[in-house]
Amino acid sequence: MDQPLPAAAPADTPPRRAAGWRIARDVALAIVGLIFALWLILFLTKGRFLKHPFETIVGKLTHREVRVAGDFQLYFAPLQIKFAAQGFSIANPGWASRPYLFRADALDSRIAPLSLLFGRRRFYRLDLTNGVVDLEWLPDHATNTWTFSNKKGGKPLAFPVIDRATVVGTTVRYRDPRLRLLADMRIDPIRSTDARIGDAVGLAGNGLIRGTPFTMDARLLSPNQTVARGANRLDLTARAAGNVVDVTGTLPSLAAFEGVPLQTRARGRDLSDLLAIIGVAIPHTRTYRLKAQLVQQGRDYRFTHLSGTFGDSDVAGRLTVTNGDRLHLDSTLATRTLDIVDAAPFIGYNPDIVATRGAEAAAAATGAAPQRLLPDAALPVATMRRFDADLKWTIRSVRSRRVPISDVDLTLALKDGRLALSPMAFAMARGNVAADVVFDTRRRPAADSYDIRLAPTPLGRLLAGWGVAEAGTTGVIKGHIQLAGRGDTVHDSLASARGRIALVLPAGSMWTRNAQLSELDIGVFVQKMFQKELKEPVRINCGLIGFTVRDGVAAADPILIDTTKNVVTGRGGFSFRNETVDLAIRADGKEFSLFSGQSPVGIGGTFAHPSLAVISPQLLARAGAGLGLAVAATPLAGILAFVDVGDAKAAACGPVLAGANARAQRTTKGKPREDVGTGTTAKSGDGETTKAQRKKFLGIF
Repeated sequence: MDQPLPAAAPADTPPRRAAGWRIARDVALAIVGLIFALWLILFLTKGRFLKHPFETIVGKLTHREVRVAGDFQLYFAPLQIKFAAQGFSIANPGWASRPYLFRADALDSRIAPLSLLFGRRRFYRLDLTNGVVDLEWLPDHATNTWTFSNKKGGKPLAFPVIDRATVVGTTVRYRDPRLRLLADMRIDPIRSTDARIGDAVGLAGNGLIRGTPFTMDARLLSPNQTVARGANRLDLTARAAGNVVDVTGTLPSLAAFEGVPLQTRARGRDLSDLLAIIGVAIPHTRTYRLKAQLVQQGRDYRFTHLSGTFGDSDVAGRLTVTNGDRLHLDSTLATRTLDIVDAAPFIGYNPDIVATRGAEAAAAATGAAPQRLLPDAALPVATMRRFDADLKWTIRSVRSRRVPISDVDLTLALKDGRLALSPMAFAMARGNVAADVVFDTRRRPAADSYDIRLAPTPLGRLLAGWGVAEAGTTGVIKGHIQLAGRGDTVHDSLASARGRIALVLPAGSMWTRNAQLSELDIGVFVQKMFQKELKEPVRINCGLIGFTVRDGVAAADPILIDTTKNVVTGRGGFSFRNETVDLAIRADGKEFSLFSGQSPVGIGGTFAHPSLAVISPQLLARAGAGLGLAVAATPLAGILAFVDVGDAKAAACGPVLAGANARAQRTTKGKPREDVGTGTTAKSGDGETTKAQRKKFLGIF
């Protein structure tokens, strides 16, 4: 019999399919109903029952204590999250100096729900009453109070987007121990509607930076663009220690300064006062105006495109301030014209006093004794030990009435209290000066050294301001100064100095202008007039103006100048201790001359007020000799006024040109010279000359 075929599997029936859809629908409706029920419960109760769970959950997420002292509301209204709290606070971490990161008497807000999960937080509305925000960094910048994490690393402060706001009585405190900055600011009342705040949002306050009080006013000039996620145009003005600093720029957010170019302008009476705020010591300046672009990147604050003026001088370049474990400045500067008065602070003078009352008054203002020129301003030793610096500074020309200086190239290095100006070079009267100067404050008192080299320099250009004609003057001068002393001021370092000063005059001529010849030497004028040599230059074979310095007292060692007709010798010296001068210049002619003075002329007085001592009646006509040089330059320059008078045996130029001391000098016949002294001043212990010593010293019998 045929077996029956197996029955086919029954196909899904419409009733079963419908049952599946009903289950899915019921589940969906249950979920929607549950959500609606939760929404309704929250809406009816305003979510007040979530107060304690909110404090617990948010506290764990932020690792902070979160508290709501008064009413609390958290619900959807209808699709926006409404969060309102009275007496709301978020605690600071235990290391902070204030207990709360944020406190407010009342906070009422509407928040976009998805913004809590994705992108930037957005508030449709924020009403804040009597808010207090406290922002603080750890000293090492490992973290800050607004970074809610136990891990190291301080995140930038990010503000939410706010469409409408009412902010009243809100203050912000910011503290950065690394910068030694403390600022207390208040936000001007803000009332906005329809995403429009008005023309500006104001911020004002005061504080301390490195112990210096300051005030600050800031304005957000484009708040309507800000709430629309646009640009934040900031305009900030700060005032401290007589200085005004303006900062303008466009910020990606209100607290995002890092990597953002900011335009800065600073002006004030003294730039040193401004830099002293951050613990940097520079010489005083006159009134200044500077501008630069500032970009902060980590610990570096870079000022580029820097330009401006200080006093009557200009400056341009760049500056980087690194605020690390030890403050460091790195700068490259260029100046087209430096006024000589603005250079006065580099040796301790106040430039304003120099400009109005002269160098002597400026020296007195530093504590120097009356009628002194060397400043007694102490090095800022403590400050120099707190920061390091590297500087490259080029100066095209120095504006000076007397000595032409140009092409200055200065390298400065300050490291752990050792300040070195090395190398330092400049052109002077078509000659070159190179120097290395060191102030080492690591030794107490400071160990100071001066090494100054003068390359051959034309006398005509160097002394053009004192009646020497460039045309017809072929003589040059070169020299070397090596001194070492101890002291925290220029005066103290030189008053204790030991070393040598040597200025050498190779063969050449010096020609004086007719109109100004009497300013140099009336006796020379008369002599040349009688000899009909008014237009004939002085012929120099060789010359040496040398001094040996011991304990701040410089003794002529030797002064010896040989011309075609005369030999000039000198004895005595000067003192850095009390700035007195006591030199006797004696001239002997190689040939008979009616007015060749046989007695010495003394140069005395002080650096500030030099004087001439006319020893014999024959020299009365020479009362003004060299005075212009000695007053305006140095006692050494005054010697040049006597190069064409005197009586002595011709000098062997070898030892002279070698800068040798007095004992090494010889006549042209090779015999030791007995008219150049022994390199001593015959002075008493305090640098003064007794009356008897002076008579013998100046050759008065």
